[in-house]
Formats: sequence, structure tokens, C-alpha cells
Amino acid sequence: MAAVLALDAAPGRGGATAALSHRSAAELWGLLRPGNGPVDVSLSSRGGRRNRRGVRIHRPVALAASEIARLRGIPVTSSARTLADLRAVVPRGEFRRAVRQADFLGLPTGPDVGSDRTRSELERRFLWLCRRHRLPLPAVNLRVGWLTVDFCWTEQRLAVETDGYRAHRGRAAFEDDRARDLELHIRGYEVLHLSHPQVFDEPQRVVALLRAKLAGGAR
Repeated sequence: MAAVLALDAAPGRGGATAALSHRSAAELWGLLRPGNGPVDVSLSSRGGRRNRRGVRIHRPVALAASEIARLRGIPVTSSARTLADLRAVVPRGEFRRAVRQADFLGLPTGPDVGSDRTRSELERRFLWLCRRHRLPLPAVNLRVGWLTVDFCWTEQRLAVETDGYRAHRGRAAFEDDRARDLELHIRGYEVLHLSHPQVFDEPQRVVALLRAKLAGGAR
């Protein structure tokens, strides 16, 4: 509670809203057992400090007023928005348990929970870009041989891997990525790797590249 109120009242916020979110919101709603990690807080503003001690700050693409509730006096993302955010930060089995608990408690889960198959905030942002700019929608986390590909247009033989730094740093990750690329090339796919800054900060360049690749690879 203190973390949310402190961020909401921080100077220079420009009217931005702070709400408990992700795992912390799931714990407050009773969807997950309480843990000992940092407090997750989502801000409706993209400016200001990144984190502070004991608080993990999230800045979603959009956080509507309708997605914020008040539970026990604490501003918190709605149960449906909480589940949508939770999907990106917990293992699949834990997420499914949270959904079942929401059903048991009679809480709204939202029409899109579990439907777009994304596994991270970066993947959700990329899929949102495709929808926003009316690109042909890719298959999400599709099995191609022994691989699971983040995004795939099978007709155009185009694969996109959205690479967060933490999951792709180090020698082992480097070698795994090269092996994945080789396998996809053998199967006839062109592979594009897009980083977090590219997807979030250079959307127009990403969209232009995708348009060109999808138009050129259409069969």
C-alpha cells in the first residue's frame, strides 16, 4: 500500500496513476499465495524513475482507468488485467492455477486471457504493433520442428524472435540462438531478431521492415 501511494504522490508525475499489479496484484486478489519478492506497481506514465528499493515498476503500453480497482483501500489492477499481466511473469502452470482460482472466486478473467499465447510484455507489445498497424497476424509461439518460434508467418516463411536481454545473454544463449537460426533456415524460414528497444522505441522502423518482408515473401 505504501509503495503505491508513494509513487502515486511523487512530484512531477503529471497526474499519472499508480496501481499494484502483476504478481503483487494477484496475491492481493487471492489468486496466488503471498511471496517475498519486490512489490509490483504499474504506472500510467512512461517517465520518471525506473525502480526504487523494494518496488518493481512496470510501465505498460496502456493502463485505462477501467482496468484499475480498489481492494482493501489499495489501488490495484482489475482481476482481468492482473491475469493478462501475470501471464508474462510466471510459469504456465502457475498462471493456469491463478486463472482457476479466479474462476473459483467468481472474479472476471477477461475475454483474452490465455488466448493470444504470448509469454512476455515484449511479445504482447510486438503482437499489439501487428494489430495496430493492420499487419497480417502471425502465429504465436508456434512449434516448428523441435523449436517454439515466438512469431511466425508460415505462408511467407518469415519468423520473428523477440529477444529480451536477460534471456539471450551469455555464451550458451548465443550458441542456442545460432542453432535455432540454422534449423529455421534449413526449414526455409527467414529469421528476424528484434530487441526490446527496437519494439518499444522504434515501432515505425519495425513495422516498415515487416511490411516489406511480408510483401516480398508472399506466395
